[in-house]
Amino acid sequence: MRDDAWFEELFRTHASAVYRYFVRRAARDDAEDLAADVLAVAWRRRDDVPAGAELPWLYRTAGFVLANHRRKGRPVPVGDVPESMDDDDPATYALADERVREALAALSPRDRRILLLNAWEGLGGDGLAAVLGVTRGGADAALSRARSRLREVWAEAPGS
Repeated sequence: MRDDAWFEELFRTHASAVYRYFVRRAARDDAEDLAADVLAVAWRRRDDVPAGAELPWLYRTAGFVLANHRRKGRPVPVGDVPESMDDDDPATYALADERVREALAALSPRDRRILLLNAWEGLGGDGLAAVLGVTRGGADAALSRARSRLREVWAEAPGS
């Protein structure tokens, strides 16, 4: 039965992963509210959450919540400036980060989503399939194709 104890376990086990999902994709100030929205949906639709695949279901729901949030067109504030300086040359990191952003931007939104779910959220196989709403074979093939397209874009980029 999906009762308060079930939800408490779901929250304890997966709330931080859902929060991290949003921290990497939205303004840090919004991440907590967006994660709370996903968990509220999980409570309302608790009978729809598949046993054993709770986290992929939460990530799929998070994707919808994030899309709705972005449609609102709220500006994303600039992140906090660190108080201490890193001794490494920030220009090196900026160039590398910019190359990665440009390569990802050159991909389709679906390829980008698949790669980020795999790299940032650690999803593969069945978990990725559940988030994408496809079979395991379909998810494996989609990930393989997205990686291949990323390699192509990376190889064609200036400075490669």
